[in-house]
Amino acid sequence: MKKPIVLVVNDDSKILRFVRANLRASGFKVASAMTGIEALAQFEATGPDIIILDLKLPELGGLEVCRRIRQKSDIPIIITAKKNLRDVVEGFNAGADDYITKPFAVEELLVRVNAVMRRVKNDFTHSSPEQIKLGNLVIDLAQRRVFVGGKATHLTPTEFKLLTYLAAHVDKVVPHDQILESIWGNEYRECTHYLRVSIGRLRKKIEDDPGNPEYIVTCSGVGYMIRNLCAN
Repeated sequence: MKKPIVLVVNDDSKILRFVRANLRASGFKVASAMTGIEALAQFEATGPDIIILDLKLPELGGLEVCRRIRQKSDIPIIITAKKNLRDVVEGFNAGADDYITKPFAVEELLVRVNAVMRRVKNDFTHSSPEQIKLGNLVIDLAQRRVFVGGKATHLTPTEFKLLTYLAAHVDKVVPHDQILESIWGNEYRECTHYLRVSIGRLRKKIEDDPGNPEYIVTCSGVGYMIRNLCAN
């Protein structure tokens, strides 16, 4: 069986060696980079299955690296940075799939990597129909594309999975913990900030007025509901 390739990007040589050694011991092939420019080159050269990307990089910052890779690929990206809500929000807005606060234990890193890989492997699928139409919002399940008012809008794999999951429960309130477990995994049931940031990012892409959403409605203290505007 082919070993998954992880691209680790960090300008701290000690952290890089530590992460690389533990990933290899856990059965991964590892490529590495210490600058943003080198990260982009390694991404093109190695074709990794997942990227662990630090935000503080020389030459080209981690956020910009994330944006550039996301323009080309839906590869899972885990960002690492010191605990800072702004970094979390900016990372998710740049297209990251997960976030790890530094300093982190190797056990946490491996759990996150395996969880993201599992989400990609067991991606949510919808048996029928091939399209879900909710007013001007159309989800093409076969081609994994989303259209708003006839125009295509790009979603990350996590955003697409979140949207299709809500659409599978249209006009029903889905609790926070149920969404988190279904999209991110059981270990994320309490990570409501992940969900809040992801919903906010999704609204910016599909709503005419993200501050006054028509499709994804907040049910305070409970969860979220996606509305079928075709019925209105």
